[in-house]
Amino acid sequence: MAEYKPRPMLVFADESGNIYDHPELEMLVRRGDRLEPPRPDELIPLPPESELFLLPGRDALGFDPDSGEIERLEERAVAAFVCPGHTLSATAAYAARPDAPVLPLFAYGAVGFSGDRFFVAASRVDQDRRQVFSGIPQERIVKGAKALRKKYPKNRLIEHLSGCALTFCCPAARNLALGRFEAPLPTARACNARCIGCLSLQPPDSGFPSTQNRIAFAPDPTEIVEIMTEHSRHERRPIYSFGQGCEGEPLTEIEAISEAVKRFRAAGGRGTVNVNTNASLPDAVERFAASGGSSIRVSLSSADPALYAAYYRPKGYDFADVRESIARAKAGGLFVSLNFLFFPGVSDTEAELAQLTELITAYKVDFVQLRNLNLDPQLYMKVAAESGALTNPARLASMGLKNFRKRLRKACPWLGFGYFNPYREEGGKEE
Repeated sequence: MAEYKPRPMLVFADESGNIYDHPELEMLVRRGDRLEPPRPDELIPLPPESELFLLPGRDALGFDPDSGEIERLEERAVAAFVCPGHTLSATAAYAARPDAPVLPLFAYGAVGFSGDRFFVAASRVDQDRRQVFSGIPQERIVKGAKALRKKYPKNRLIEHLSGCALTFCCPAARNLALGRFEAPLPTARACNARCIGCLSLQPPDSGFPSTQNRIAFAPDPTEIVEIMTEHSRHERRPIYSFGQGCEGEPLTEIEAISEAVKRFRAAGGRGTVNVNTNASLPDAVERFAASGGSSIRVSLSSADPALYAAYYRPKGYDFADVRESIARAKAGGLFVSLNFLFFPGVSDTEAELAQLTELITAYKVDFVQLRNLNLDPQLYMKVAAESGALTNPARLASMGLKNFRKRLRKACPWLGFGYFNPYREEGGKEE
């Protein structure tokens, strides 16, 4: 007979930030606007390098297994921010007070406690340890950043990224300082979208700050090539990515990008040259492919044009341009990934699955990165409601992350899944 395993108990916090597990109330989760107990197969021990957040102005909610009722505590709700490589299958359950502030730009996972450990509603979607820094002394990162500055004292991009590594603890910038994995190449000051969850630029009335400083200059091709060349000396399978959290839309700087990539390739530069983009500029995508680019990662909160527009708030382009960019990327020989910003209860629905499957099938998209949408859950639900998407009955029930991924894989059997940009051999083969 199988051993009975109780559901994790509710986790809450006092005003001082001390965290407790409730002796009687069980953990609840939220999917969209729906509150329910977690599914047994979606809970995993809280991964190392994850964080717990106290949610200001939000009361904890728990489930009473005896009465079957949801109970509201006066104490604060707690959420988990899972480490990279994991995707949330449910967000934290809470009741917001009238004066609750808008939450900062993170993902707020449902967390509970059982035995001697915390559990979170999430799945590991990528085994790559690209952004794991446990066991790496901070002094090593500082040493690497200083060495880059010393070697390239006139390179403004290296100076900028050193600040990202040491001040904002940006994982990509820290990896550059360590000479490993994927090198970030931010280039763009401007953007042709006004994403609700933009990490580098928020209007004063947004209610929350950006989490990073946007780059204040446009690097020239020489500065870009110096970083690419230096990184290739240290990493056996180097990846170089334009389009970072500290910039706008990289394809608005296609002149500098294409020139840098051409120079790098002409000098024998090896590795995967990638651009993380909103895919708004099809002509620029063609130029990137022609210059020697390897892959493109298209940011996508939804394959529903209305819901997409409500989140990205595009300026001068629409979802048809995104589709055209994907088509031209495939025609130009680029490996195409979707950076699918997953939000439990909205993304894992019949309607989204159908529209995403159509998009992937139409262009034979190669890969889907299942990343968390970093935004206050209530704010995103408001955005989704205002788009009109939630009036569709096929968006009213969540199938869960695991079923969503399983069904998408069945519909598109060639499709790869992960969290990070995959390395591509020069011949196009994925590793």
